[in-house]
Amino acid sequence: MGMEWLSQRWLCPPGAQGSPRPGKATVLLVLTLAVLLFPVLRGLALQLHSAITGTSMPGTLSLALLSCPNESIARDIARAIMDKKLAASVNILPKSSALYFWKGEQEESTEILLLVQTRTSKIGELSDYVRSIHPFEIPEIISLPIDQGNPLHLKWIEENVPRH
Repeated sequence: MGMEWLSQRWLCPPGAQGSPRPGKATVLLVLTLAVLLFPVLRGLALQLHSAITGTSMPGTLSLALLSCPNESIARDIARAIMDKKLAASVNILPKSSALYFWKGEQEESTEILLLVQTRTSKIGELSDYVRSIHPFEIPEIISLPIDQGNPLHLKWIEENVPRH
Protein backbone atom coordinates (compact mmCIF):
# COMPACT_ATOMS: atom_id res chain seq x y z
CA MET A 1 0.00 0.00 0.00
CA GLY A 2 2.92 2.41 0.70
CA MET A 3 3.79 3.81 -2.74
CA GLU A 4 0.31 3.32 -4.22
CA TRP A 5 -1.24 5.57 -1.59
CA LEU A 6 1.42 8.21 -2.18
CA SER A 7 0.87 8.23 -5.93
CA GLN A 8 -2.90 8.39 -5.53
CA ARG A 9 -2.76 11.14 -2.92
CA TRP A 10 0.04 13.46 -4.05
CA LEU A 11 1.26 12.58 -7.50
CA CYS A 12 -2.03 12.69 -9.36
CA PRO A 13 -2.71 15.80 -11.45
CA PRO A 14 -5.31 18.28 -10.16
CA GLY A 15 -8.83 17.20 -10.92
CA ALA A 16 -7.88 13.54 -10.61
CA GLN A 17 -9.20 11.34 -7.84
CA GLY A 18 -8.29 12.53 -4.28
CA SER A 19 -7.25 15.96 -3.09
CA PRO A 20 -5.31 18.23 -5.43
CA ARG A 21 -1.70 18.78 -4.46
CA PRO A 22 -0.71 22.26 -3.33
CA GLY A 23 0.78 24.57 -5.94
CA LYS A 24 4.37 25.74 -5.89
CA ALA A 25 3.31 29.19 -4.73
CA THR A 26 1.48 27.70 -1.72
CA VAL A 27 4.46 25.57 -0.75
CA LEU A 28 6.79 28.56 -1.14
CA LEU A 29 4.49 30.74 0.98
CA VAL A 30 4.30 28.13 3.77
CA LEU A 31 8.10 27.68 3.78
CA THR A 32 8.69 31.45 3.80
CA LEU A 33 6.28 31.95 6.70
CA ALA A 34 7.89 29.09 8.61
CA VAL A 35 11.37 30.62 8.20
CA LEU A 36 10.19 34.12 9.13
CA LEU A 37 8.17 33.00 12.13
CA PHE A 38 10.77 30.53 13.49
CA PRO A 39 12.51 33.03 15.83
CA VAL A 40 9.16 34.21 17.23
CA LEU A 41 7.84 30.68 17.68
CA ARG A 42 11.12 29.51 19.24
CA GLY A 43 11.05 32.41 21.70
CA LEU A 44 7.48 31.61 22.70
CA ALA A 45 8.36 27.94 23.12
CA LEU A 46 11.33 28.83 25.36
CA GLN A 47 9.18 31.09 27.53
CA LEU A 48 6.46 28.45 27.79
CA HIS A 49 8.97 25.75 28.71
CA SER A 50 10.54 27.96 31.39
CA ALA A 51 7.15 28.87 32.83
CA ILE A 52 5.96 25.26 33.00
CA THR A 53 9.14 23.60 34.25
CA GLY A 54 10.60 26.47 36.28
CA THR A 55 13.98 25.90 34.60
CA SER A 56 15.86 27.76 31.92
CA MET A 57 16.30 26.33 28.46
CA PRO A 58 19.81 25.41 27.33
CA GLY A 59 21.40 28.32 25.51
CA THR A 60 19.19 31.09 26.95
CA LEU A 61 21.96 32.02 29.40
CA SER A 62 25.62 32.58 28.59
CA LEU A 63 29.02 32.95 30.17
CA ALA A 64 31.07 35.72 28.59
CA LEU A 65 34.86 35.89 28.94
CA LEU A 66 36.52 39.31 28.85
CA SER A 67 40.22 40.00 29.23
CA CYS A 68 41.56 43.18 30.81
CA PRO A 69 45.10 44.57 31.06
CA ASN A 70 45.07 44.99 34.87
CA GLU A 71 42.97 44.56 37.99
CA SER A 72 41.94 48.21 38.25
CA ILE A 73 40.50 48.26 34.73
CA ALA A 74 38.92 44.84 35.29
CA ARG A 75 37.11 46.12 38.41
CA ASP A 76 35.96 49.29 36.62
CA ILE A 77 34.58 47.29 33.69
CA ALA A 78 32.94 44.74 36.01
CA ARG A 79 31.22 47.52 38.00
CA ALA A 80 30.09 49.25 34.79
CA ILE A 81 28.60 45.97 33.48
CA MET A 82 26.76 45.45 36.76
CA ASP A 83 25.53 49.08 36.85
CA LYS A 84 24.00 48.59 33.39
CA LYS A 85 22.34 45.34 34.58
CA LEU A 86 24.05 43.43 31.78
CA ALA A 87 25.08 40.62 34.15
CA ALA A 88 23.93 38.85 37.28
CA SER A 89 27.53 38.28 38.32
CA VAL A 90 31.06 39.10 37.23
CA ASN A 91 33.95 37.03 38.55
CA ILE A 92 37.38 38.64 38.43
CA LEU A 93 40.06 35.99 38.05
CA PRO A 94 43.68 36.69 39.05
CA LYS A 95 46.52 37.39 36.66
CA SER A 96 47.17 34.93 33.90
CA SER A 97 49.81 34.82 31.19
CA ALA A 98 48.62 35.35 27.64
CA LEU A 99 50.48 34.52 24.43
CA TYR A 100 48.97 35.88 21.23
CA PHE A 101 49.67 37.35 17.82
CA TRP A 102 49.23 41.10 17.43
CA LYS A 103 49.97 42.92 14.18
CA GLY A 104 52.05 40.01 12.90
CA GLU A 105 54.20 39.65 16.02
CA GLN A 106 53.97 37.16 18.84
CA GLU A 107 53.28 38.97 22.11
CA GLU A 108 53.17 37.96 25.77
CA SER A 109 51.40 39.79 28.59
CA THR A 110 49.55 39.33 31.84
CA GLU A 111 45.79 39.80 31.85
CA ILE A 112 42.87 39.67 34.24
CA LEU A 113 39.93 37.54 33.09
CA LEU A 114 36.32 38.45 33.76
CA LEU A 115 33.64 35.74 33.75
CA VAL A 116 30.27 37.37 33.10
CA GLN A 117 27.02 35.47 33.76
CA THR A 118 24.19 36.89 31.67
CA ARG A 119 21.33 36.21 29.30
CA THR A 120 22.31 35.16 25.80
CA SER A 121 19.99 37.88 24.47
CA LYS A 122 22.20 40.48 26.22
CA ILE A 123 25.51 39.40 24.63
CA GLY A 124 25.27 41.89 21.75
CA GLU A 125 24.53 44.80 24.08
CA LEU A 126 27.26 43.64 26.49
CA SER A 127 29.79 43.40 23.66
CA ASP A 128 28.92 46.85 22.29
CA TYR A 129 29.15 48.42 25.74
CA VAL A 130 32.46 46.78 26.67
CA ARG A 131 34.00 47.82 23.33
CA SER A 132 32.98 51.41 24.05
CA ILE A 133 34.78 51.53 27.45
CA HIS A 134 37.65 49.03 27.04
CA PRO A 135 41.21 50.30 26.55
CA PHE A 136 42.18 47.51 24.09
CA GLU A 137 41.83 48.27 20.39
CA ILE A 138 40.16 44.86 19.95
CA PRO A 139 38.98 43.60 23.35
CA GLU A 140 38.45 39.89 23.86
CA ILE A 141 34.74 39.25 24.31
CA ILE A 142 33.77 35.62 23.85
CA SER A 143 30.54 34.02 24.98
CA LEU A 144 29.63 30.42 25.57
CA PRO A 145 26.06 29.18 26.01
CA ILE A 146 25.19 27.63 29.35
CA ASP A 147 23.56 24.28 28.61
CA GLN A 148 23.29 22.93 32.14
CA GLY A 149 23.77 24.03 35.72
CA ASN A 150 22.18 24.28 39.12
CA PRO A 151 18.56 25.16 38.23
CA LEU A 152 18.30 27.52 41.20
CA HIS A 153 21.44 29.39 40.15
CA LEU A 154 20.28 29.63 36.53
CA LYS A 155 16.94 30.99 37.71
CA TRP A 156 18.85 33.52 39.84
CA ILE A 157 20.74 34.73 36.75
CA GLU A 158 17.45 35.14 34.89
CA GLU A 159 15.93 37.08 37.80
CA ASN A 160 18.89 39.48 37.98
CA VAL A 161 19.32 40.29 34.30
CA PRO A 162 16.23 41.96 32.87
CA ARG A 163 15.00 40.73 29.49
CA HIS A 164 14.70 44.23 28.05
